[in-house]
Amino acid sequence: MPRQICPTCQRPLKVCYCRALVHIANRIKVLIIQHPLEQKHPFNTGRMAHLCLENSELVVAESLPEVELARLLAPRSALLYPSLEWLPAVEQVEAGTPQARELEQLVVIDATWRKSKKMLHLHPVLQRLPRVSFEGELQSNYQVRHSSLANSLSTLESIVVAMGQLEPEGDFSGMLRPFERMIALQKGSF
Repeated sequence: MPRQICPTCQRPLKVCYCRALVHIANRIKVLIIQHPLEQKHPFNTGRMAHLCLENSELVVAESLPEVELARLLAPRSALLYPSLEWLPAVEQVEAGTPQARELEQLVVIDATWRKSKKMLHLHPVLQRLPRVSFEGELQSNYQVRHSSLANSLSTLESIVVAMGQLEPEGDFSGMLRPFERMIALQKGSF
């Protein structure tokens, strides 16, 4: 008999985190472009972020036609991504600036680092967007999945930090509740 799957979080019912989901109003739309391999990954936090944010959209695709990407991008969009050497130099969107206050959409790539780089190579328009990046030491609580890059956060944790900076009047920390529940369920410490 196949395992029963929650239709919302798409996890087996015994490790469903839905009772910890929150619904947070956000001014800046969050567009999550998710690699198809992430969609079925059991520790997918992009979907979790989408379920928590009222103003968000989740698109599953490794590559999007230019017409579709143009339709998805708001006029004042920024990409949440580290400023890596191979990316073109673009304007940085920093908290409290007029650009941050006028931002309409935050674009987030939900994939492994290797796959996210490939997705950016396939979409030069995303590379040229103004960028939201973090400085300093970052501490992830993503204990059930590890990154190939030091000092990195899960997609959900990155969105929480970015939205906290871009919309300081909002409280996005509640989005960590389903994340923490997912980790606790996986580790058997619920």
